[in-house]
Amino acid sequence: MKFFSIFALMGFMALVMSFDPGATAKGDKYGYRDTLPEPFATTSVRNNSKVIGWPKDMTPVAPPGFTVSRFADNLSDPRWIYVGDNGDVFVSEPRGSKNIVLLRDNDKDGVAETRHVFLSGLNRPFGMLIIGNKFYVANTDGVLEYPYEQGATSISGEGKKIINLPAGGYNNHWTRNIITNAQKNKIYISVGSGSNVGENGMDNEIRRANILEANLDGSNEIVYASGLRNPIGMDWAPGTQTLWTAVNERDGLGDDLVPDYITSVKPGGFYGWPYSYFGKHEDPRRKGERPDLVEKTIVPDVDVGSHTAALGLVFYTKKSFPEKYRQGVFIGQHGSWNRSELSGYKVLFVPFKNGKPSGKPEDFLTGFIADAGKSEVYGRPVCTALLADGSLLVSDDSGKTIWRVQYKK
Repeated sequence: MKFFSIFALMGFMALVMSFDPGATAKGDKYGYRDTLPEPFATTSVRNNSKVIGWPKDMTPVAPPGFTVSRFADNLSDPRWIYVGDNGDVFVSEPRGSKNIVLLRDNDKDGVAETRHVFLSGLNRPFGMLIIGNKFYVANTDGVLEYPYEQGATSISGEGKKIINLPAGGYNNHWTRNIITNAQKNKIYISVGSGSNVGENGMDNEIRRANILEANLDGSNEIVYASGLRNPIGMDWAPGTQTLWTAVNERDGLGDDLVPDYITSVKPGGFYGWPYSYFGKHEDPRRKGERPDLVEKTIVPDVDVGSHTAALGLVFYTKKSFPEKYRQGVFIGQHGSWNRSELSGYKVLFVPFKNGKPSGKPEDFLTGFIADAGKSEVYGRPVCTALLADGSLLVSDDSGKTIWRVQYKK
């Protein structure tokens, strides 16, 4: 009995620690857990949230001093946001209209007065990018390039496909994001895995679970980093040349495995998928297959909670928010489906200093969960983006809304 009790207590303590996305462990201050529960410590469950929509007089909740308002609503499924240099707000709607919508707040009152179908006839569009007179769209099956003129309200005609990508994927791994670097001479494309843990064979995962780098015309493609199960949001840490990404980790190992994370991305780095997770924790479903890759796995920087579906990622480079938020990162968490209790469904903030995390993840925008006991939610946050005035936009695809968070001095 004593033998059983000791091991039961050890398992319980590991589970308790795993519930806190900012839980500290030996050797780390900002969210890394070097003690994780054992695989299958709890049963893997399906617990899909039920979206009930936002009541007219309700909004998400931000910290004191901030106000939250509707920048745009009654959209199809606003998934990703790209803000042009002239303030135009482009929104991809990959699962509904399959369009890219252009929003404009001409009088700068925090509400988009006009909207236009900027591009249509797309194949699950997600990431968008403007470089000079080119508009790039990351469809699920490839990157398209269109001629672009600043101020235009639409683009007609077919784009030029400059990169073919493996299409579709496991449980929303069809998303393809795209960004550029400071020099604007490269593009970076995130491509999620086609499976949960390589169960369809690794021959089906070529160029997947990667961040790809290519020239602006699609040439000289290389794998910038690999073993990233489903990287989505990407941004450069201010004052550095270091790329960061938000990654959705694997399902099926229990409530509190595996932690989603944000991490700096090392060129040529390997981050574990599918053979290991969160460092050298070997996945029992791939045990013994690639000890060489397990050994070289890089430990991610910040644990943001298991099954939280961390998607959006943007560094705060403006000045209208209080000092503590400057240079830090905002993370949109779409929320869990593979956990007995809902997790995520909020926007997290992680403070940074000198290009590195300087504090634990903390809740920033909450209130998306309506009734946890019934698994009911008002909406699901996705992308985080910045306007020129320093306010934060948050897309809510299930709530069909883009929220604007502003600080009132």
